[in-house]
Amino acid sequence: MASAAEQLAASVNFGALSKAKELKKKIWFTLAALIVYRLGTYIPLPGIDSQALDDIFQQNAGGILGMFDMFSGGALSRMTIFALNIMPYISASIIIQLMTTVSPHLAALKKDGESGRKKIIQYTRYGTVLLAAVQGLGIASGLENLTSSSGPAVMNQGLMFKFTTVVSLTGGTVFLMWLGEQITARGIGNGISLIIMAGIVANLPVSLVSTLELGKTGALSGLFIMFLLIMSVVVIGFIVFVERAQRRLIIQYPKRQVGMKVFQGDSSHLPLKLNTAGVIPPIFASSILLLPVTAMSFNAGSGPSWLLDVTSLLGRGQPLYMALYVAAIMFFAFFYTSIVFSPEDTADNLKKNGGFIPGIRPGQNTAIYIDHVLTRLTVVGALYLSLVCILPEILIAKYAVPFYFGGTSLLIVVNVTMDTVAQIHSHLIAQQYEGLIKKSKLRGRI
Repeated sequence: MASAAEQLAASVNFGALSKAKELKKKIWFTLAALIVYRLGTYIPLPGIDSQALDDIFQQNAGGILGMFDMFSGGALSRMTIFALNIMPYISASIIIQLMTTVSPHLAALKKDGESGRKKIIQYTRYGTVLLAAVQGLGIASGLENLTSSSGPAVMNQGLMFKFTTVVSLTGGTVFLMWLGEQITARGIGNGISLIIMAGIVANLPVSLVSTLELGKTGALSGLFIMFLLIMSVVVIGFIVFVERAQRRLIIQYPKRQVGMKVFQGDSSHLPLKLNTAGVIPPIFASSILLLPVTAMSFNAGSGPSWLLDVTSLLGRGQPLYMALYVAAIMFFAFFYTSIVFSPEDTADNLKKNGGFIPGIRPGQNTAIYIDHVLTRLTVVGALYLSLVCILPEILIAKYAVPFYFGGTSLLIVVNVTMDTVAQIHSHLIAQQYEGLIKKSKLRGRI
């Protein structure tokens, strides 16, 4: 028989949304914040020649600039105040996570509960400002060196242009960081993730229209476009299935005696996700491989002959690029999983709370067993990430499909959508619980 919680969850539907006033306020606040973000992606930096910049981005659409422009919702190609988007914050968060494994101070803060978490968030903010300022200075210096067929990208070069660019880009990133925190606190949650997803989704209609235009001109057949759309739905379903997949390790707790009463031992489970690393491995792998291609394109093909040969082999769609892409995804999947999940800490926590895995001795043996299971799951998760991310590269290389089907963008969109739906669902369940409690109190008084 299903439990009361399961029955309640099954009865929840989004028709109850009209009655959830607090939830509606959160949703409207989130939508308003995302509209503010999208408006900011059209406020240009001062002193930029938009036509020259557009020509330069057209030449480098397949490099690292194209990837980061996808995450920023086109703000980078338009060189607006939100050109850096929230990526400095993501980078700072990853750096802080990596440092917790080598810094005793940060490791102690990580285990120090809420106060330690606030300190780590504060360090992440400082790191975000520093990274945004450094990246802003790099962008300002790079823009002054860019020239297209229509002229230089910067109309008035000099110290004043660098200063205004660094201040504008850093301020834009800090504002988006604050906006994401506000969405998390006052909206429906996942503020930073929703901002990234909004940027990606904003570019999808343009890519879809470009694909349909190719079908209209005969460059792509109508049958192939139909196959592409069906395949997109299949891949989305596959991503949802894998992202929800878990290996549940049974945790048993022994009987305990409180006073004269003996309480039966409880049992629960330890969920291990199939894809523990999330979307970080594809982002890291793409950044590392696309960086030399983009750097060489800025130099207009100049440099040693061997470097030009390597760059051509690392072009998108080339066999060497795809092989290195898969290898990098596999490496970062294992590396990042080892950062975010510690079998030793999990085994110690279970031992302290009296829990154990049936058939496994507590302590070191439990840590070895969890690590063995996690390693096998990570192999499958890394293969899944590689498959989803290599598919768009094949389509782009073989069929020149502009619609970025699959890959990191689709992983982010599907994951954030699933998390957002889960947040709304939990709000609705909490509201129904509150309604039941109020009814029971009223009946008790009668």
